[in-house]
Amino acid sequence: MNIIKYFSQIILIAVFLSSCRTSINKDYPLQNLEKNIKESPNPEKKRMEINFSCGEDGISEYLDDGWKILKEDIQEKICTWKSVPATKDCNMEKDKGCKITKPDKIGEEKIYLLEK
Repeated sequence: MNIIKYFSQIILIAVFLSSCRTSINKDYPLQNLEKNIKESPNPEKKRMEINFSCGEDGISEYLDDGWKILKEDIQEKICTWKSVPATKDCNMEKDKGCKITKPDKIGEEKIYLLEK
C-alpha cells in the first residue's frame, strides 16, 4: 500500500514539474505584433443613453458638444398623477381608502443613444 502511495506522489510531482516549462517561441519575434498594432489603430468611442420626459428637451447641448444620435426612441409616459374619490359620497380627507390615483397628464419620453 505504501508503494502505491509513494508511486502516486512521484507521478503527481512529475506532472507539476513538467507543466512549469517556459515556452519561448523564437520563430515569431514580437516586432511583427507591434507592426500590426500600429497599422490598425482602434479609437475608443464613447456611448451614452439619455432620457428626456414630459416636454423637456436638452439634446441640443449634447449635439453642440460633438455627440451624434445613433438611435432615437419615443415612448408614452405619465407625467403627473391626480387623486380622485372612488365614489360620489367619499371624503378623501377623512377616509384614505376611498382615494384612487389616476394619470393626469400623459406625455412623451424621448430616449437617445449617443456616440462621440
